[in-house]
Amino acid sequence: MNRVTGRSGGDNLIEMSPSDSYNDDMNGYYHNSTSPGLQYGHSEIEKQQQSKDLVFFRDGVRRIDFVLSYTEEGDRKHGRKRELYEANLEKVGLELETEDKSESEDGKTYFVKIHAPWEVLATYADVLKIKAPFKASDISEKYAMPMKCLATPFRLPEHIMNPELDYFTATFTKSKSDFFLIDDRDTFFTPATRNRIVYYILSRCPYGEDECVEKDKKGIKRLLNNGTYTAAFPLHDSRYWTRSKDTSCESERYNLYQYWAKFSCFFKEQPLNLIRKYYGERIGLYFAWLGFYTEMLFFAAIVGTFCFTYGLFSYKDNEWSKEICSDQIGGNIVMCPLCDKKCSYWKLNITCNASWQSNLFDNVGTLFFAVFMGIWVTLFLELWKRRQARLAYEWDLVDFEEEQQRLQIRPEYENKCTSRKLNPVTQEVEPYLPITTGRCARMCLSGATVLLWLSLTVACIIGVIAYRLAVYAAFASFMKENAHLNKMGSSITPQLATAVTGSCINFVIIMILNLMYERVAIWITDLEIPKTHVEYENKLTIKMFLFQFVNYYSSCFYVAFFKGKFVGYPGGYSYMFGQRTKLRNEECDPGGCLIELTTQLVIVMTGKQVWGNIQESLVPWLMNWWRSRKSRRHPESLYTRWEQDYNLLMVGQLELFYEYLEMVIQFGFITLFVASFPLAPLLALFNNIIEVRVDAWKLTTQFRRPVAAKAHSIGAWEEILSGIAILSVVTNAFIVAFTSEMIPRLVYMYAYQPDRSMKGYINNSLSVFNISEMPLDNRPEEGENPPWFNASITSCRYHDYRYPPGHENQYTHTMQYWHIFAAKLVFIIIMEHVVFLVKFFLAWMIPDVPADVRDRIKRERYLVQEYLHNYEVAKLTSELSSNQDACTCEEHI
Repeated sequence: MNRVTGRSGGDNLIEMSPSDSYNDDMNGYYHNSTSPGLQYGHSEIEKQQQSKDLVFFRDGVRRIDFVLSYTEEGDRKHGRKRELYEANLEKVGLELETEDKSESEDGKTYFVKIHAPWEVLATYADVLKIKAPFKASDISEKYAMPMKCLATPFRLPEHIMNPELDYFTATFTKSKSDFFLIDDRDTFFTPATRNRIVYYILSRCPYGEDECVEKDKKGIKRLLNNGTYTAAFPLHDSRYWTRSKDTSCESERYNLYQYWAKFSCFFKEQPLNLIRKYYGERIGLYFAWLGFYTEMLFFAAIVGTFCFTYGLFSYKDNEWSKEICSDQIGGNIVMCPLCDKKCSYWKLNITCNASWQSNLFDNVGTLFFAVFMGIWVTLFLELWKRRQARLAYEWDLVDFEEEQQRLQIRPEYENKCTSRKLNPVTQEVEPYLPITTGRCARMCLSGATVLLWLSLTVACIIGVIAYRLAVYAAFASFMKENAHLNKMGSSITPQLATAVTGSCINFVIIMILNLMYERVAIWITDLEIPKTHVEYENKLTIKMFLFQFVNYYSSCFYVAFFKGKFVGYPGGYSYMFGQRTKLRNEECDPGGCLIELTTQLVIVMTGKQVWGNIQESLVPWLMNWWRSRKSRRHPESLYTRWEQDYNLLMVGQLELFYEYLEMVIQFGFITLFVASFPLAPLLALFNNIIEVRVDAWKLTTQFRRPVAAKAHSIGAWEEILSGIAILSVVTNAFIVAFTSEMIPRLVYMYAYQPDRSMKGYINNSLSVFNISEMPLDNRPEEGENPPWFNASITSCRYHDYRYPPGHENQYTHTMQYWHIFAAKLVFIIIMEHVVFLVKFFLAWMIPDVPADVRDRIKRERYLVQEYLHNYEVAKLTSELSSNQDACTCEEHI
C-alpha cells in the first residue's frame, strides 16, 4: 500500500492495490463496477427473489455501507464523471456493486452499493482518530439510583438501554491492530462508524481527469449538486415496523421505533446509547440535551403552576380590584380619553375583568417565581455540563477536539484555496485562503446584510406598533357604534382587541421573515467560506439566532419596557414620529401592561410551538406520501432496502441546527419573560414531550439514515444559553419593577398607608386633569361622549403620579413618583445581586465534571499508557527473539 496525492492543495486519499483487497480476511472478493450492467460473476437475480431487508451485497457477505443512485437522463458528461469517480473510489479500496435500472421500481434508476473492506476501515479509522476498545472496564458503578423501584415504569429494557458493553478505549492505530479487542472484523466497527468513514472518502474523492487543472472537481456533494448522482445515503438496517428476517441484521431501526419513536412511549426514558450507536454522537447529544431540558422543565412547571394557583386562590382578595369594580369607587371615577378624537371619556369600572385577570399573574408569587427561575436556569446549565461530561466519557469524546478534525476541512473551502501554509501547532501544511482573495469584502458584505435584515425586522415591529396605535380608535368607535357589543365591553375592551389582533399579525410577520431570512443567512455564510463544518455551523448559528432573537422577542420587549412608559399626560401627550402623525403612544390599563405582555407571550410562543410541530410531522409525511404514490400500486415484496430508503426524504445538512434553534428560542421565552406568565414552563414541557417523540418519529420513519458525525458538545448553543440565562435575570427584574404594579403597591402600603392596607390605592395612583384645559386636538369629537357625560364633570383621571391642577407645580411628577422610581431601582439592584450571587455560588459548588467520571478518565489514560508500554515491550521482545533465532539458524548453516 502506498500514498498518492489527489490534487495540489487537497487531502491525501489512500490508494489500495488489488492485492490488498484479495488479502482481505472478510471475503477475498474483488470486482470492477464501472459498467452498470455487470452481474459480478452471479447469475441474474430476479427482483421477486431479492429480500426487502437486504443490507449486503449479492454475495450475502459484504455489508452495504453506502448507496449512490443516478439516472442516465441529462448531460452526457455526467456518465464520464461517474466513471472516473467510481474508478477513483476503487483505487482507494472501496468495493462497488451496481444494480441495473431494470431492477429498480421506476425502471430508470441505477443504484451503486459501496462496501468498505477491513483494510480501508482500519486505515481511515487511524486517520480520523476513531477510538476502539482494548480492555473491558474494571470500574464498578459506585452509585445507585435512590428509590430505583419508583423509576421502573419509566425504564426501558436493559438490552435497549445498554446495547454495548463498557470498555476502556484508545485511539485506533492500524499498525497496532492486535492491541485492540477484535473478535470479528465484520462487526468491530459499528455501521455508524463505517458510513462515517465512507462518507469522508466520498466527500474528498476527485472525479476530474486532470486534477491539477480542474481543482474544484472533487467530492460527492458537487456531484449531487450538478445532477451526476441523484442521492447518496447510508442504509437503514430494517423496516421500522418489523424486524429484519435476516438474522445478521441488528434491526436497530425497529427497536428505536418501538421503544423511542412511538408516542405511547412519551413517559419512558430515551435509549441514548442506542441512538448514538445508530445515528452517531452528534444526533445522540441533541436528544440527550433535549431530554435533559425536558426533565428540568418538569420542576420549573411545578413551581410555576403553584405560583399560578396562588394567584388563582387570591383572585378575589386584592383590594385594588374590588375598588375598580365597585360602583361607588370605580363607577364614579371618570377617566381621560385613551386616544384623540375617536375615544371618549370612560369609567374605571369597565376594566373590572381585566383587573381580576391581571392579578392571576401580578402578585407576590410572580416575584418568587422570577427569583426561582434565575436559580433554575443556573442549575439547568451546570447540571447539563455534568451530564454532558458523563456522556463524553461514555461515548469516547473526552479527548475529541475540533483541532483533530483539521482533516475534515469543508471541501468548499479547499476548492477556493489558492495557497497553503504551515500550521504552527501541527507543523503540517494546510490549505489556506488569503485575505487578498476578497475575504475582507465578503465579511463586510455579510455584516451589512445581517444589519439590513435586523433593520427590516425592527421596521416591521414598528409597523405593528403603528397598526396598534391606528386601530385602537377604530376598535373603540366600532364597539361604541355596535350596541350589541356593549354587553361584552367589560370582557373585550379596545385594549384587548388591539393587543390580540396586533399579536396575531406580529406572529404572521415573524414566520414570513423567518422563511425569507433562512435563505439569506445560508447564502451569506456560504459567501464567507468557513474552513470547517464546525466553523460553518457556528457562524450560521450566530446569524440565525441574532435575527430570530430580534424577530421573536422585540414585540415582547416593546410591551414590557416601552408601552405606557412614554405617554405623557392630558395636554402634553407624546406621539410616535411627532404630533403630526396623530399616532399617540399607547397607554397601559390601570392594572398595568403585564396582562398584555402575557397575551403577547402566549400567542407568539404557543403559535410557534403548534406551527412547528405541525410542520415537522405533517410536511414530511405528506411529502413521502406523494413521493411513494407510484410505489403503492405494486407489491411491497418487489422493493429492496435501498429503494425503500431512496423514496424517503433526505436529512438536510442543517436539520439538527434548526432543531436546536427552535428549542433555544423557546428557552428564551420561558426565561426572559417568565415573570409575566408562570405557566410558560408548563406549556414548554407539554410541547417538548411531544417534540421528543415527533423528532424521533420523523428521524426513524420519514428520513433516510443520516451520516454519522461526532461532536463533543452542543457547540455554540451552550454559550448562547448562558447569555440568555444572564440576560433573563435582568429582564425579569425590570418586568417586576416597571411592567407590573407590585412596587407601586408595596410603596403605597408601607410608606403612605398607616394601617398597612391597600384601601384607597386606586384613587392614590390616579392623577387629576382639568377637562377645560384639554387641547382641541385631544378632545373627543361631537357625539363620541357617552350619555352619562355632562357639563357637571369638570375633571378626568389618568394613571400617573402628578400634581393636580391649581398646584404651583401642576402636572409635574410628585414626590411619590420619585419614591416609587427609587424603590424600583433599589429592587432591581437587590434582585440582580441576590440572584447573581446565588448563580455564581451554585456554579462554583457544582463541578462541571463528576468526581467518578474524572476518576474513570484518569484510570483510562493510565491504562492506555501502561498497556501500550507493555504491548511495545512485548513486541520488541518478540522481534529480538525472532532475530536471535534467525542468527542461530544461520550459524548452524
